[in-house]
Amino acid sequence: MNKIYDRGTFIKAIWLSVVLHVALVAIFFVGDFSTETKPKKSSAVAEQVKPIQATVVDAKKLQKAINRIKKQKADDKAAEKKHLRDVERRASEAKKRRAKEEARIKKLEKQRKQKEQEKKRADKAAKESSAKAAEAEKIRKQKVQEKQKAEDAAAQARSKRLKAETAAKKADEVRKKQIAERKRKEQEAANKAAAEKLLAEQMAAEMATRNKARQQQMMSEIQRFAALITNVIDQRMIKDRSTMEGKSCKLTISLAPSGNVQFVTNGKGDRVVCDAAKKAIYKAGILPVSQDPEVFKEMSKIDVLVVPDF
Repeated sequence: MNKIYDRGTFIKAIWLSVVLHVALVAIFFVGDFSTETKPKKSSAVAEQVKPIQATVVDAKKLQKAINRIKKQKADDKAAEKKHLRDVERRASEAKKRRAKEEARIKKLEKQRKQKEQEKKRADKAAKESSAKAAEAEKIRKQKVQEKQKAEDAAAQARSKRLKAETAAKKADEVRKKQIAERKRKEQEAANKAAAEKLLAEQMAAEMATRNKARQQQMMSEIQRFAALITNVIDQRMIKDRSTMEGKSCKLTISLAPSGNVQFVTNGKGDRVVCDAAKKAIYKAGILPVSQDPEVFKEMSKIDVLVVPDF
């Protein structure tokens, strides 16, 4: 409202100033015209020239007066604008100061509320701390009692442990003696088993050697009788050089312990040689065999290769 009132008053003052200036210019103009245009009796030419000169002078003065009025109006407007700017600036500064003050008041109020809350929290924390301290003291006493009980229990446990360790030590000594005795017996048994195994291996090796020798002997005997049988076949066989020379036949002969021929099985070879050899075997009827039962067992079915000898 102060701003509006100052501005209206200022405008009224400007208009009043303009009116006054116009009135002064009019008075000045009228005064000069009446003075300069008074009739003179000296000359008609002079009377005509003087009013023209007076009119020119008065127009200049009027123009100057108008320029002064315009300048005054411009100055007044500039002053009004400056005044308005000053008023607006002061209003803005006042608004800023007011906002700043309001912010400061809000901040102070916020700080006050924070302090109140902090005080409440501190009071609450103090109460809680006191309660916790009481609870902690109670717990401490309980822990002291529990510690005492634990120490008593530990002492009893130590006593029991020592007794148990003593008993365990004795039991361990007995166990070690038993283990040592068992190991000794196991070692003796292992030594005996090793000796028996070595003896068995030696006997087995000796038996294998003997068996090998016997087997070799038996094979030699079988080969000898196979040669004898082949010789008998060759002697009784009807041979033909043109059809048999360079040919052979393998036969399997089943024999009785007495040497009697039981049957003959064809093997591989020339058919003509095989037929002639079979006829010779059956013709002989009895073939030479070993009287040793083990040797005969191996040669009861004997393979012979017949190759006609010319």
